[in-house]
Amino acid sequence: MRAVVWLAGIVVLAFLLSLLSGVLMPFVAGMAVAYFLDPLADRLEKWGCSRVVATSLITALFFLLAAGVAVLLFPLLQAQVMAFVSRIPHYAEVLREQAAPILEHLQSSLPADAVERLRGAAGSYAGEAIQWVGSLLKNLWSGGVALLNVLSLVVITPLVTFYLLRDWDRIVTRIDTLLPRRAAPTIRAQIHEIDRTLAGFVRGQATVCLLLGVFYAVGLTLVGLDFGLLVGLGTGLISFVPYFGMLVGLATGLGIAFVQFADMGSVALVAAVFAAGQVIEGYALTPRLVGDRVGLHPVWILFALLAGGALFGFTGVMLAIPVAAVIGVLVRFSLDRYLSGPLYGAAAEEKGDHSP
Repeated sequence: MRAVVWLAGIVVLAFLLSLLSGVLMPFVAGMAVAYFLDPLADRLEKWGCSRVVATSLITALFFLLAAGVAVLLFPLLQAQVMAFVSRIPHYAEVLREQAAPILEHLQSSLPADAVERLRGAAGSYAGEAIQWVGSLLKNLWSGGVALLNVLSLVVITPLVTFYLLRDWDRIVTRIDTLLPRRAAPTIRAQIHEIDRTLAGFVRGQATVCLLLGVFYAVGLTLVGLDFGLLVGLGTGLISFVPYFGMLVGLATGLGIAFVQFADMGSVALVAAVFAAGQVIEGYALTPRLVGDRVGLHPVWILFALLAGGALFGFTGVMLAIPVAAVIGVLVRFSLDRYLSGPLYGAAAEEKGDHSP
């Protein structure tokens, strides 16, 4: 009966999220910011500040800093996105010229009809890919501009952040009093594990991504790569999936470098920036800021993000990591209970009895 009640609650919650996904976005963003800033508020409170004063200072500084960065970067990113979209046909032409010797070799070694079919298919797929990439970038950029202009994100998110950050400890205490007394220690232990996982990812990994984005953007700009700021920041933002973000950024950066530079030395400098970023991430940033607290497999993170975006849009993407952390902790807890329970012990004994 309890399982049915919990399952019904999860279904109702998912249905409400699908209906209110657009409205919930500023509230989810405010909750994420409050969770990110809560340790700083606790520290200021230990130093003698009242919770209201600490919350006011932290919230004001955070959103002023975010607004300043947005004002500074917005014109640069807008110019680079538009320029990149306009240069896609040129990049396609250069790649076609570079591929000409390969096509000539194929033409001399393959029958004429096979070459024509291959050329037609390649041209068709290349044209469709270029159009798809161009439309995707334009849609993403227009969606980002619309997102920045939404009044709710500008007004509601700071308010939600302030009130949640001010009452965070009170909310946690209130939830703790509502826990079933018999199961309270077990639930507290799992919530602590979820908090540890989220803290390692949201706070630690977000800081790593931010620092990597700044490093890649500055490094690629200094070596003279076109759209270095855009490629660098984009690589940093998607670096929360280990290796995936770097590989996407490396492929994009090297692709632009092969088209832009005539010498291989400049291409090697672009590759060196990404190699240096991986060394800094692997030996300095991740061990100090994240450590072994995350416990989320990269494939599980990628699946959660895709599933959340497909089901609930941008709000689902924002909720994907917390939900993935909760599911991961609950799965590990269930496995531990199974391995230490009588069902697994009986199966192991039966297997041992029948073993030769």
